[in-house]
Amino acid sequence: MDAMDRKILTELQLDGRLTVTELAARVRLSVSPCHRRLRDLERDGAIRGYRAVVDPAALGLNFEALVFVTMRLEDADTVSAFEEAVAAVPHVLQAQRLFGDPDYLLRVAATDLTAFQQLYDQQLARLPGVQRLNSTLVMKHIVDDRPLPG
Repeated sequence: MDAMDRKILTELQLDGRLTVTELAARVRLSVSPCHRRLRDLERDGAIRGYRAVVDPAALGLNFEALVFVTMRLEDADTVSAFEEAVAAVPHVLQAQRLFGDPDYLLRVAATDLTAFQQLYDQQLARLPGVQRLNSTLVMKHIVDDRPLPG
């Protein structure tokens, strides 16, 4: 990946709806080479996809929590079962495996405290291998969906 590829990625992170012509103009490259580089970045997996960034409040998801998960066991089967189950919970926006304790960090969205409590009790606490959950509420987003540095 060279500097031009990084410029293309930077521009697309800022506006994923750019046409190839607009993108080429922004990175100061002719359309054909820009299009070729774009397809290469997609094929090689540097660009994993395109999506709209939606305001959670527009969907009534006004409540967000970070849930720290400590596992009872960390054998391959338990970890695999946990990760498969957590990936199936739609309100889990992000799930990250961590080094040390806790074992996982989940970013969870819900409509309100009551909905979060139900999700916590009925789904999160019942995930395979969970020993302990510890939650904290998100008060305010300071940096959110920042483009990756080039």
